[in-house]
Amino acid sequence: MSGPDPRVGVVIITRDRCAELLHVLDRLAGLPERPPVVVVDNASTDGTADAVAARPGVGLIRARANLGAAGRNIGVEALDTPYVAFCDDDTWWDPGGLARAADLLDAHPDVAALTARILVEPGGREDPIVRELRDSPVPGRPGLPGPPLLSILAGASVLRADAFTAAGGFSPRLWIGGEEELLSLDLAAAGWWLCYAPDLTVHHRPSRNRDGTGRRRLGIRNTLWTTWLRRPAGAALRRTGDVLRSVPRDRVSAAAVGEALAGLPWVLAERRPVPPRVAAGLRLLEEPQRTSTARRYVG
Repeated sequence: MSGPDPRVGVVIITRDRCAELLHVLDRLAGLPERPPVVVVDNASTDGTADAVAARPGVGLIRARANLGAAGRNIGVEALDTPYVAFCDDDTWWDPGGLARAADLLDAHPDVAALTARILVEPGGREDPIVRELRDSPVPGRPGLPGPPLLSILAGASVLRADAFTAAGGFSPRLWIGGEEELLSLDLAAAGWWLCYAPDLTVHHRPSRNRDGTGRRRLGIRNTLWTTWLRRPAGAALRRTGDVLRSVPRDRVSAAAVGEALAGLPWVLAERRPVPPRVAAGLRLLEEPQRTSTARRYVG
């Protein structure tokens, strides 16, 4: 399909990155698919919401508080497209990519999510995470549109909206930082395939307005929570050990572990280990996760 495509909408969450967000909106406005775009402003204080409101054709939801990744949930609710592409306020899709994603999802009704190849700007170099996506050891059925995954990258993925909603979207409890893994495991446990789609491309110009230390703390905490929420006990113990051995020995990591322990009653109450097929895939990912140079707790 060429020209406007009614099958895919775009949801962006943002907070206090007005100039970067407007650059992304300019890029999206130039796409041939002309996707409907919904921006969920997580209580910005820099005029972001007013700037978006002045943009014709862009939907705006003003959250009263910073909802983190869960802001995407209300963005999806505001769309009526069968598929939803997520952007961050520093990522954008290549022309034609959204239509191609919709074609793939149309052709593969058991696939819930497609994650794109990521090019880092300026320069267009391939993000190191792409190699891990391309070389995913997770087994899949014949004929999938790309290597099977057990975790998407939210700022570079297109999802089936009804599958996303049925899985509960992004957990408000995790807020942000590695929030994709829990949703991904719930989709996989429900029988959906998640795939890396190498013929889709997203560009990422990393924001300089980033709290790296805070993101590391939340990322460690959320990884530990997700591990115990969904992995079988033996696998959870191994993954916990791998994570704790990999993190810097400092106050930030200690705070993350403390928060993870404080949430243990909630984790145990909500614990729901994945079925054997998904657990087997997670086992195959243990070594790549242990040796990954792309997924590191830094900042």
